Amino acid sequence: MQAATKRISRANVFVALLATALVLATAPVGATGRATPPIKAIHTFQEAPPAQQAMIDDLEQRTFRWFWDSADPATGLVPDHYPGESFSSIAAVGFGLTAYGIGAERGYITRDQAVQRTLATLKFFHDAPQNASEDDAAGYHGFFYHFLDMRTGKREGRWTELSSVDTTLLLGGVLFAQSYYDRDTPQEQQIRQLADAIYRAVDWPWMQVRYPLISMGWTPGGKFIPSDWKGYNEGKLVYLLALGSPTHPVKPDAWKAWCSTYDTTWGRFYGETFLNFAPMFGHQYTESWVDFRGIRDDWNRRHDLDYFENGRRATYAQRNYAIANPGNWTGYGKDVWGLTASNGPGGFIVKNAHGERKFQGYTARGAGLDYISDDGTIAPTAAGGSIAFAPEIVLPALMAMKQRYGQYIYDQYGFVDAFNPSFHTQTTLRTGKLVPNVGWVDTEQLGIDQGPILLMIENWRSGFVWNVMKKNPYIRRGLERAGFTGGWLAAEPVKP
Repeated sequence: MQAATKRISRANVFVALLATALVLATAPVGATGRATPPIKAIHTFQEAPPAQQAMIDDLEQRTFRWFWDSADPATGLVPDHYPGESFSSIAAVGFGLTAYGIGAERGYITRDQAVQRTLATLKFFHDAPQNASEDDAAGYHGFFYHFLDMRTGKREGRWTELSSVDTTLLLGGVLFAQSYYDRDTPQEQQIRQLADAIYRAVDWPWMQVRYPLISMGWTPGGKFIPSDWKGYNEGKLVYLLALGSPTHPVKPDAWKAWCSTYDTTWGRFYGETFLNFAPMFGHQYTESWVDFRGIRDDWNRRHDLDYFENGRRATYAQRNYAIANPGNWTGYGKDVWGLTASNGPGGFIVKNAHGERKFQGYTARGAGLDYISDDGTIAPTAAGGSIAFAPEIVLPALMAMKQRYGQYIYDQYGFVDAFNPSFHTQTTLRTGKLVPNVGWVDTEQLGIDQGPILLMIENWRSGFVWNVMKKNPYIRRGLERAGFTGGWLAAEPVKP
């Protein structure tokens, strides 16, 4: 299948879904949800039963191996999807750069191996061509194209945009590398220097075409995308890094503008009151790198919660939605749930006992006050990437999905991207395969879905990624300029 139809821009998915969202009209549906009885909390890895500990050990290592095996050792480019032919996703590179540190800490690879792979990656992005041409650049104004050619490292095609959010996710890994590789060796010193230069080169105000908001992206042909990052979604990290820049920062009014639309999605949905964003990735991406426990901005203080607690409530709401199962999808329940951006069976309309069913390919599935997009496709990363928020419900979900479908959905790299027990139509599929008595099963993993699983497992187990990022002065500066106070921000900064 052609690359342009294989995976469309996540920014475009987001814009399209906003246009068709069941905005606040879904509130009455949420009101009918029943909160489940309290579940005994599991705070630490050691509190989990031995079988669950063994499963997490195995899942973490397999998910790490996806990044290690799929990346080009010479350039560090990580594919969007793998196994199989693919272009590179710069967001997946950001998760990969963080994965290498996890691998070194866990003993999956040596620190020297992690240094070599990280150095190759940073050298590539530091030296990659930046200009306004259609086809002969990897980026412009310090930003990078969403998708790059795995061989040349240049823009994959004229259909892909210079992406502010995907550049930001790349930078999450770049800044992780800057703070993690802190030894006084020539190679680790070079990592820190390259990481600093890459971050300093990003011209954030240039992307403020509708000041003070930050645009979703730019293309040489179409110029700036006519949509901006407005809360609440994965764009939190965009603004935090833009505020923290030592060279091209945005002003603090950008964070105020970002938060200005929060109240449109604040409310009760399936038993939980929280700041809604339908797909779980919006609660996971920034939180993969930033520890929001105990730190609050002005909006948090007015609503008496932090973004970590908000993510916990969102996780419970997704589970409650699956238990209620208003769409009568096969397999949904207290331990099989999870909607987020993921692959799917494809663009099909099927008639059955429940009426006309529409199945989609890659899209941002989710359930919240902002919209509901649900075709029975379950993405394990929706649960797995939320393990730090609510391990007491995520661990049973991961165990149940593996036990029930593991022969088909769990391979050498952990969980496949998605599966759909409701889809059984014999037809030509765009991706994945049909398994008798199981349904549609994907045959690949996506870097942007593997990343939250790996990073959030490690954050739950040890706080490792969070603790590394707390040492980064740019992260701290971005948070403080956004108005965050309390918690670890009140402590003396850890010297990088």
